[in-house]
Amino acid sequence: MSAPLAYALIATDLDGTLLRGDDTVSDRSLRALAAVGEQGARHLVVTGRPAPRVRPLFDALGYDGLAVCGQGAQLYDAGADRMEWSVTLDRELGETALGKIEAEVGQVYAAVDQDGVEGLTLIEPGYEMPHPTLPAVRVPRRDVLWEEPISKVLLRHPRLADDELAAVARDAVGSLASVTMSGPGTVELQPCGVTKATGLALAAERLGLTAADTLAFGDMPNDIPMFLWAAHGVAMANAHGELKAVADELALSNEDDGVAVVLERLLGRA
Repeated sequence: MSAPLAYALIATDLDGTLLRGDDTVSDRSLRALAAVGEQGARHLVVTGRPAPRVRPLFDALGYDGLAVCGQGAQLYDAGADRMEWSVTLDRELGETALGKIEAEVGQVYAAVDQDGVEGLTLIEPGYEMPHPTLPAVRVPRRDVLWEEPISKVLLRHPRLADDELAAVARDAVGSLASVTMSGPGTVELQPCGVTKATGLALAAERLGLTAADTLAFGDMPNDIPMFLWAAHGVAMANAHGELKAVADELALSNEDDGVAVVLERLLGRA
């Protein structure tokens, strides 16, 4: 059976997109994803969260396929609980990039996501997790952040807004790292050239699919590369303006089942 409108791959971000604010997926969204699956389409999660931070969610959803995690730095097999592929951020480059940012804006507070399926999220003194449901380990000083391989660095500034911090960081770090913004209070440094699009392209290749087969949903600037790669990009009503500017379509918000509404329309059930 063919997939709706020839989209054989449905790529969804999690936070602010498929997930509601309480970290749950509505029954309506689950039914819509199951329905497109019955039509032959594959659902692929593409998230900024590292693999260890999505395992409990996947268990609750019964999701057992490939997932692009860590802003594209990890390709994770949820069913096997195995990392299929990952790339790390050179820790010396990360530390240097952080120093260059602080030279421009003063002290920032940092955290890191460690590499691997058992990697921890470490936060230095002063850093507050923007998403309180995500577990993190507070360390006594910054140098502990660099003791194990990492996939990315997360930044917060006591005064600057996220957009301002991201703009300064891009200018300051140059080619040392890629800078993205994935949610409120979440500016990130990741390996240069690694984006959700690079991870999505790798996952699609392993599934025997292409950009032309892909329908993507998202809400933040870190989803822009994914939208530019996919055949069709759908931004949620709650999306950041930068993503809306490149979207092919706007949907209802994550709280209003925006993903489900679009999928139901593709299935002819709207």
